[in-house]
Amino acid sequence: MRVVQRTALAAAASMAVSAIVAAGVAIAPIAQAGTQGSFVGGFTTTTAVASTVPGNGDVNPYGVAVVKDSIGKLHQGNVLVSNFNNSQNQQGTGTTIVEIAPNGHVTTFAQIDPTKLPGACPGGVGLTTALNILNNGWVVVGSLPTNMGDPFSSQAGCLLVLNSSGRVVETFSGHGINGPWDMTALNVGGLSELFVTNVLNGTVAATTDINNPVVVNKGSVLRLLVTAPAYGIPKLLATTTIGFGFPERLDAGALVIGPTGVGLGHDGTLYVADTLNSRIAAISNAVLRFTSAGTGRTVSEGGSLNGPLGLAIAPNGDILTVNSNDGNLVETTPFGKQVATVPIANTVNPPGGTLPAGSLFGLAVAPRGAGVYLVDDANNQLVLQH
Repeated sequence: MRVVQRTALAAAASMAVSAIVAAGVAIAPIAQAGTQGSFVGGFTTTTAVASTVPGNGDVNPYGVAVVKDSIGKLHQGNVLVSNFNNSQNQQGTGTTIVEIAPNGHVTTFAQIDPTKLPGACPGGVGLTTALNILNNGWVVVGSLPTNMGDPFSSQAGCLLVLNSSGRVVETFSGHGINGPWDMTALNVGGLSELFVTNVLNGTVAATTDINNPVVVNKGSVLRLLVTAPAYGIPKLLATTTIGFGFPERLDAGALVIGPTGVGLGHDGTLYVADTLNSRIAAISNAVLRFTSAGTGRTVSEGGSLNGPLGLAIAPNGDILTVNSNDGNLVETTPFGKQVATVPIANTVNPPGGTLPAGSLFGLAVAPRGAGVYLVDDANNQLVLQH
């Protein structure tokens, strides 16, 4: 796959920002963010929306994406959820994306056959938290595949591109894509920038004993410029490494741990959940930069941050994260103040108790700011905190 030169990418990215401003959705100065008080502090109720287990029995829901426009099988206001495990609970083998309506109605949006992909995806299919919906109904999901859940068999995977009918039409692999773990996107017309975290840069090679994994400081953040056309098939135009050096390692229980959630702030800053350091990092000028910011500047660390995984940007500009080491949702301002810590209730067993560690992963803000959608891995559910 040919990748355009840096000058072409610069021109395209500049056009994207210009289009946003022209549309009246100008990027706001960071001083305007996080000034309206806590977004999630008043959300005290956890409601189970639906099971995320499709007909083939896939479990371990990871990615969450809210449908903004109805097209094909995608219906506005519904939620897509990707599954990482198969029915035998083997990590890195899940092949399904379910679509869940706010009333709890569930359909299978896609069941992907690893043997019938239209392009390369080293290792096969194991759908991660990297899930996003681009303009014109294109769905992009990350794959970090394994052989029967064995961490040492983890391979680079790819990004899978599906149309609005749930059919895979393209794969993006190579170009630094190595264990795509989470993703966010900037969508402008028929052009999108994907911001992807990667967690397999040297992790498998560094470890011989899964009970004593070696931390490797090679986790990366890529920016991919892709087309999202109304007709034809999306294409990868260019990739840029905008972050590098995040700690990552294999894990007996979680398969791999490394930089996870990403969210694009109002001023073009990309926020990254640096999981192993219990830190939120910031990469400035993420939309346009052509150099790596390393591990970025530290926005906040420690405190209520306890192995943050999924990340989203609240309507007030604050940063929302969910912890891997407890069942809490945390809200942090762009200036680093942790303004709310919300325990997510276990709606199944025991009902009303807080979810145990390892239950939370992906999250997304509900339409009109009516709450936050989260996946409950412990019970294989989509829940709404409101």
